[in-house]
Amino acid sequence: MERVVLVTGASGGVGLALCRRLLGEDGRIHLCLACRNAQKAEATRDLVLQEYPAAQVSTVEVDLGNLASVLRAAQELRCRFQHLDFVYLNAGIMPNPHVNFKALWKGLLTGRLLHMLTTAEGVMTQTDRLNGDGLQEVFTTNLFGHFILIRQLESLLCGNEKPSRLIWTSSSNARESAFSLSDYQHAKGQESYSSSKYATDLTSVVLNRKFNKQGLYSSVVCPGLVMSNMTFKILPVFLWVLLMPIMFLIRFFAKTYTLTPYNGAEAHVWLFKQKPEYLDPLVKYHSCTSGLGKNFVEPRKLDVDEETAEKFYQKLLELEGQTLEKYGDLLD
Repeated sequence: MERVVLVTGASGGVGLALCRRLLGEDGRIHLCLACRNAQKAEATRDLVLQEYPAAQVSTVEVDLGNLASVLRAAQELRCRFQHLDFVYLNAGIMPNPHVNFKALWKGLLTGRLLHMLTTAEGVMTQTDRLNGDGLQEVFTTNLFGHFILIRQLESLLCGNEKPSRLIWTSSSNARESAFSLSDYQHAKGQESYSSSKYATDLTSVVLNRKFNKQGLYSSVVCPGLVMSNMTFKILPVFLWVLLMPIMFLIRFFAKTYTLTPYNGAEAHVWLFKQKPEYLDPLVKYHSCTSGLGKNFVEPRKLDVDEETAEKFYQKLLELEGQTLEKYGDLLD
């Protein structure tokens, strides 16, 4: 039976590099590209097929920041497939990013600059907004849309002959200090990206407790610092061009400076080759690149409180109930 792999955010960056690398690992898989824009999805499919002309590649249109779109996509996928072996929950946004140069200067004076450059702690802020569903856009796109998607695909993920896998793209910027149970959508703060990625880590931990016995396993990865459309919005392009030689030098001291989408997908691809039963559910797998350009994966313990994770999961279920009540006409 062919393995079916679904990748969200597949039209660029780490998502596109991941798709290419997965077909390089196993050209027999059925690869489904989940993209917000149908035209981009087809263009990405054409691009992938140029490199792997014999590959089975399909597309599905889904905007993770629009819950009606998520429900329609899930319905389409249930009609199309009998099972899903891998779901890479990779789509994400970081709107209106701002760099706190004052914090960087302070980090230089206090000896914390390298830590700040590798985690963006205290350096990055974002301006979030409400989406059409009345939810915070970053929370919905990065986490809740994915949560609704996998909940709607449970029949394809659970109880299969072989285990199914969820692999979330998290971040080293996922920090407990940016997250609050009382404001889990991060409506009141300016670190919505960090909050959403910490929420991703919490969700993965609970999913393993709830679904491992049904053959569904969840993991989180960090692609490191990757030059993509998301990061290019942080600074003007000419500044990135000037900084690139310095960043390659920093890589000798900060192995998470993967820099290219190909390198950033290292942990995603590594997990594709592992048996989930032997993986630690409380570990985040980091894509790393040495100063000499060698890629490797480094596991690091998740900084999560399991009680907080359970409470947050219950809040997600409550919000899911409200969503399904609102969009009942889109359910089977």
